[in-house]
Amino acid sequence: MPTFRTAESVSPKHPDKICDRISDALLDAHLAQDPTARVAIDVAGGHGKVFVTGEVTSKAKDIDVEAIVKRVAGDVDVTVHIAAQSPEIAHGVDTGGAGDQGIMVGYATNETNELLPLEYVLARSLNQYLYKTWPYDGKTQITTKDGRVTSVVASFQHAPQTELRAAVEHWLHDKSGAKFDEVDFHVNPAGDWDLGGFDADAGLTGRKLAVDNYGPHVPLGGGAFSGKDPSKVDRSAAYMARKVAVDYLKKSGAKEVYVYLAYAIGYNQPLEASVIIDGQEEVIEGYDLTPNGIIQFLDLRRPIYEQTAEYGHYGHKGFAWES
Repeated sequence: MPTFRTAESVSPKHPDKICDRISDALLDAHLAQDPTARVAIDVAGGHGKVFVTGEVTSKAKDIDVEAIVKRVAGDVDVTVHIAAQSPEIAHGVDTGGAGDQGIMVGYATNETNELLPLEYVLARSLNQYLYKTWPYDGKTQITTKDGRVTSVVASFQHAPQTELRAAVEHWLHDKSGAKFDEVDFHVNPAGDWDLGGFDADAGLTGRKLAVDNYGPHVPLGGGAFSGKDPSKVDRSAAYMARKVAVDYLKKSGAKEVYVYLAYAIGYNQPLEASVIIDGQEEVIEGYDLTPNGIIQFLDLRRPIYEQTAEYGHYGHKGFAWES
């Protein structure tokens, strides 16, 4: 039976990605002044307005929330409603425990240089390629059958259909790793469009989970990343799960590796720490998987997060969970 796989990617000007980027820009602003800041910021925006909410306990001073929002989102009205972290949650974190329960999934595969699924890498690559010419709201989608591209979807704001189609075809013929025979193209399939971003739609932090992770072929743990400091294991332990998956893939010479971690609020040891190497399950050994151990090992108390909110959190050079 043929194997079909499909993944999508969205540009940094997509409404949901604008919200992710704002959340992580605000996180970075706090971590730049206070590496131990507790931050959980969510953003909802659209149609000229942005609402920033969440919990922040930080020693950082003079964080200009409105200026950061406008740097990312443009000329919008900004409403801010931020409270301190719940003292009951803080108590569990202060003692070294996880800030919440949660399941984290890590993954690595040898089918691409990025150690990510082929369809995901291709969708992201096309998105990045088109964004260089049309730095606006946009989406791409790639379907493969047995590793060969069968369909390409590309929709970009302010991109004339004829020019966009030519750019897509140029990318496909030039892209290393993109094998194809007959390809079904859907380029601006609903017609050319000029109204995009917050002018056309609303966005929300954490709504592009499959894009942030590995695409829909790989299971999701469930937790969003953006706007959360590394004491939140749904972010830090997800990065650690990726690191463990990459390590096991390299040292075992496997085709693909899944990693599963699970935590309980206020407890510092994982309830599950398993790795599945080409279908064979093992217990993970040799890593400190406590929240504090992960933070120290991956050096996560730094302002590195805004850039992770643009094109997915994995497969990019320069991050500790990828090396």
